[in-house]
Amino acid sequence: MPITQSAKKALRQNIRRQAMNLRRTKAMKEVVKKYRKMVASKQMDEAKKFLPSVYKTMDKTAKAGTIKKNTASRLKSRLARLVA
Repeated sequence: MPITQSAKKALRQNIRRQAMNLRRTKAMKEVVKKYRKMVASKQMDEAKKFLPSVYKTMDKTAKAGTIKKNTASRLKSRLARLVA
């Protein structure tokens, strides 16, 4: 357990940040799963309409620093290839 005041505050911050990162990651993974399910069931029109919301979620996750920008770009590229 932290002893100094600053270490206690750092622990509180880490717990809060971890919760936000988990929330963002979980949201991103759910959107990607939903998109992949659409593609797998041959609902290409719906998948194309849903793709911008997938991009939006990934961009928000990358902007917050939960995932890196290049990782988001790579994943977006791979998901776009599924429809094309």
